[in-house]
Amino acid sequence: MTIAAGAPPTHNTPAGLALGFLTGGVVGASLTAFIGGCVVERAPLIVTGLVLPAVYGLLFFLGTLPRRLREAAVVPRTALAVIEGLEAVGGESSDVPVRFELSVMPDDAPAFRVAIRQDINLVELAEYRPRGVVVVEYPPDRPWKTRIVRRPTPEWEERAAGAALDSVPGPAMTSETPEGCAGGLLTMLGLLLGVAAVLLLFRAELFDSSKGGSGGSGAPEPSVSASTSSSSSTSTSTTTVTSATGTVTLGPGRSMLDQGELRRAVESLTRGAHGRQALTAVVQDRLLTIVFSPTGVTTAGFDPRSLPYDRVPALVEEAGTGLGAGSPRSWQVTADGVAGTLTLRVVVTGDGGDTGVVEADGRGKVLRRSGS
Repeated sequence: MTIAAGAPPTHNTPAGLALGFLTGGVVGASLTAFIGGCVVERAPLIVTGLVLPAVYGLLFFLGTLPRRLREAAVVPRTALAVIEGLEAVGGESSDVPVRFELSVMPDDAPAFRVAIRQDINLVELAEYRPRGVVVVEYPPDRPWKTRIVRRPTPEWEERAAGAALDSVPGPAMTSETPEGCAGGLLTMLGLLLGVAAVLLLFRAELFDSSKGGSGGSGAPEPSVSASTSSSSSTSTSTTTVTSATGTVTLGPGRSMLDQGELRRAVESLTRGAHGRQALTAVVQDRLLTIVFSPTGVTTAGFDPRSLPYDRVPALVEEAGTGLGAGSPRSWQVTADGVAGTLTLRVVVTGDGGDTGVVEADGRGKVLRRSGS
């Protein structure tokens, strides 16, 4: 076999350039899809960002498997080599990367010169010196992958100890061939095109995320913003949601004590909130106010959807018992979860200024009552 010295593998082949371009595209597309999906809370984008690199990695593994199997089947050749030069190229751990230039002398093939990089333990580094003879192994079809055998067999160790080798003239092969600017530019181009492809294919989800609610119902949801609020009003109610609070005001002739009214009001404030916790909730005859827990801060609180809606009218009635004839002048239910356990406090004020108070647990069970 004839070995062409100075003919290392090159990365600037059409296949290598195409692979770099494709890799850049996959990286750009997957990152854009994942980050964009997290921002606009769209599951298809998040799944695309996670699945795309996994599928690409699997296809790359399967596509290169035959070549890797062929390379693994090649039996490496053992030979003696003389160290023409060595240089530590960095590293702060116990193994130091060292660049060796070797003249390799196979027993049954032409000699060749090769430059390699190999990690050497600091303790063993003193054993390698210029003009020293070492035992190496290399695949016959890829001599630039030569490696120094750190623990050779006794036979090869004895041969290396008594050998006197000459230098091989000519340039050294190396596996560290620079890729040049073409490969880098194509990879960058692929990355940019991958980003553009995701922005184009998912422009509706990324830029029109306000159109359509969660689950694809198509109904607009109240927005949650740190500095501004969005209000949606009808002839009977007004809903306002900000980053800290949410309120629902009912129109004339309606009351939070009406069947299903309180439930609908709470759901209008929590739609799309994805389990956001509340610190307090205050219910009055035509007004619901919820104070939400700060976003990103772990605090005590409760799920406002867990309020015992069906028990509120009975609690208000019980708190108003004994205030005299006639309807109560006003009432208020305060749900408090700051201490970690949901509690309800119902206060009813009568026409004469008397008040009745009922305290209940999160299921609406009366714990104590009082009045004045």
